Amino acid sequence: MPNILLTRVDNRLIHGQVGVTWVNHLGANLILVANDEVSKDPVQQNLMQMVLPDVIETRFFSIDKTIKIIHKAANRQKIFLVCRTPQDALRLIEGGVPIDKLNIGNMHFSEGKEQISSTVSLDEDDKKTIRKIIDKGIKVEVRRVPDERIDIDIEKFV
Repeated sequence: MPNILLTRVDNRLIHGQVGVTWVNHLGANLILVANDEVSKDPVQQNLMQMVLPDVIETRFFSIDKTIKIIHKAANRQKIFLVCRTPQDALRLIEGGVPIDKLNIGNMHFSEGKEQISSTVSLDEDDKKTIRKIIDKGIKVEVRRVPDERIDIDIEKFV
């Protein structure tokens, strides 16, 4: 069983909050980015790795590759799994990745989305997807940083 400390939805993937604040809070030694586009883009990968301390390993896998190999993770790997969208998280879950908690940190506002917190905006597809995740028994929270008080009941919105 892979040692997944937390799974986070963050449309920015790796940035300061993820690479420093969350990693330190969780005690992670590996950030696994599960995203089809970034898995094929070394420029984006290099930019993301620049914000990380040297002691943190990174992997950039497609959703399908993550599903196929996550169970081969070594026990010593303390994994912080990051994906861009709730739809990606649902694909991971439906593919057998053992996720028991989903943190939603950043989903930018755009036309057609409802802003539910300062950093999270959802469209109808996002809401349906999150509802499916909750219905699978997975705890979903909206929290930007670890010490932020969770005061949003995501179930009111989905």
